[in-house]
Amino acid sequence: MRGNVCVFCASSACIDDQYLSAARELGRLLAVNGWRCVNGGGAVGLMGAVTDGAMDAGGEVTGVIPKFMVDNGWCYNRLEDVIITADMHQRKHMMSEMADAVVAMPGGVGTLEELLETLTWRQLGLIKMPVIILNTLGYYDSLLAMLRHAIDEGFMKPSHDQLWRVATTPSEVVALLEDTHPVEFESKY
Repeated sequence: MRGNVCVFCASSACIDDQYLSAARELGRLLAVNGWRCVNGGGAVGLMGAVTDGAMDAGGEVTGVIPKFMVDNGWCYNRLEDVIITADMHQRKHMMSEMADAVVAMPGGVGTLEELLETLTWRQLGLIKMPVIILNTLGYYDSLLAMLRHAIDEGFMKPSHDQLWRVATTPSEVVALLEDTHPVEFESKY
């Protein structure tokens, strides 16, 4: 096993099939390239699809899910490796602790919050792992423009655009995971 890739992504069910296909393909590619997937443990949406893709290809998946979600029946029963946390904060912290890299797929406010907090931790030097944004169908174009605007307006340093890398396909994600050269950027302070 090469390491753990934490995948932040949507648990929404009513989304375009192209997003689901990308999630299944990402899971498959992680598995065939020897990466373990760590995700939020949900059964629905991109979370379930990335799990299916990885497990169908013989890969390993660890789901990290808060107890209240398990109690509501949201945990994917296909998962054999499930870590139940007390709350959302512990979940996110544990997923980060387990990760050797982070991939953010499209998602709603939960996914955006996970991505932005991870970028904040990276900016502050609390984590060193690569963060890859999978920009399926241009989903993250507006956020990437906002981050560029923050840099242009002086709220972030110019080198902070090195905090993340962008891929448009799952195969590009895997290529970026293979590219292990360290990325340098200025401290926030």
